[in-house]
Amino acid sequence: LFLAVCAVGIGGTFQYGYNVSIINAPTQHIHKFLNETWTSRYHKELNPDLLTFLWSVIASIFSLGGLCGALIGGSMAIRLGRKGALLMNNIIAIVASILMGISFPTGLFELLIAGRFLIGINSGIGICVQPLYIGEIAPKHLRGGLAMGTSIFLTGGILTGQIIGLRELLGGEKYWPLLLSSSCFPAFAQLLFLPWFPESPRYLLIDRGDELSCARALKRFHGSSEYQREMEDIQRECYALDGEKPKKPWQLFTDRGVRWQLITVIVMTMGQQLSGINAIYFYATYIFEEAGISAEKIPYVTLGTGACECLTALSCGLLIDYVGRRYLIIGGYCLMTLWCTVLTFSLTYQDLYSWVPYVSMMSIFAFILSFGLGPGGITNTLTAELFVQSSRPAAYMIGGTVSWISFFTIGMLFPFIVNGLKQYCFLVFLLECSFVAAFIFLVIPETKNKSFLEIKKEFHKLNFGRN
Repeated sequence: LFLAVCAVGIGGTFQYGYNVSIINAPTQHIHKFLNETWTSRYHKELNPDLLTFLWSVIASIFSLGGLCGALIGGSMAIRLGRKGALLMNNIIAIVASILMGISFPTGLFELLIAGRFLIGINSGIGICVQPLYIGEIAPKHLRGGLAMGTSIFLTGGILTGQIIGLRELLGGEKYWPLLLSSSCFPAFAQLLFLPWFPESPRYLLIDRGDELSCARALKRFHGSSEYQREMEDIQRECYALDGEKPKKPWQLFTDRGVRWQLITVIVMTMGQQLSGINAIYFYATYIFEEAGISAEKIPYVTLGTGACECLTALSCGLLIDYVGRRYLIIGGYCLMTLWCTVLTFSLTYQDLYSWVPYVSMMSIFAFILSFGLGPGGITNTLTAELFVQSSRPAAYMIGGTVSWISFFTIGMLFPFIVNGLKQYCFLVFLLECSFVAAFIFLVIPETKNKSFLEIKKEFHKLNFGRN
């Protein structure tokens, strides 16, 4: 089970985190490449406004690709299987890496845009299909911990990208095309390791009706002596669904039986993206400068934020099956509310006392720790647990679409929010975190150690009333 999580993670959410992270290091080098390419092609200087526009397209086209990937990820998981979809997804990553790698020697910045779009599609599919596979192979008493593999590999990708992007490694002027094309290595690693593992047992029995392959897969994952209990659980779900085909995303919106599960996924996914984590990273450089850290050393201090996220994802993976989902995610949002308050005060009185910038610095790391311990890790886990087999791929498509749209929206609106509100922007995030914590407290039951059918029954009262 552990090795299966590693095999799907390296080419799944690792790619998402890695490709979000590595684009920051070569910003200046890509600007220079755009200027030189434009001058040699059109024999005139590139207009600064057009340069800003082209750079914005290169950076943000990733989000558009991610949205497209989320929209097709669920369908791929149904047609090709969870494992088949992940394997096919690596072809997209390899093509994207080739395009980004040859953009510099060919002098075609259009290839860079196309490559970023394709790697966005790869990330969108990976973040949709990987949690599906992990959630379906895990026994219920380990489901939370194994599902945290999604967040552990995502944060691991961010940290790896920050390290590889240092100027001493591939962040220098000569090597930035290699940096952008290095995402082919996780793709090759998954193509090498994932074929050794079986397809999702739930997919084999419920979607394909292949009981023999399901039993064989369960024996590989759970051992010959323990697999029978999981087999019975899958059979019960199969009988309850009574041959129901996988649903389309639009069918979930008209299905009263999943109304509150769907509302929950939308609120949690939007809450995760709009929680202020992007604001924290935006303000990090300014706060580190105010604390007296030189500009040359800031990239190394920023590694600490990536290490923080990685550490909390690991901690959450160890705690989730003991503490439960509700306590961790509500606690995470409540702590984030607290640190938003502290940051608002410390940024307001930054110049009053010499020690205040260090309070801001501490608050940044504390906010990231709180995010990783709750919303950062548990949102994807709960999406897998709130739906039965026929609704789960469609739920991930909806959740992924909401996530990428929110990611794009906050990227577009955030500069205006910061310019308008300055440090008081954290009051907006404070209210958002408080609202999501209250919603989860009132609506979501604890899902620890419960089967998918038992969780469905918990929501029955909300969806249909007490009668």
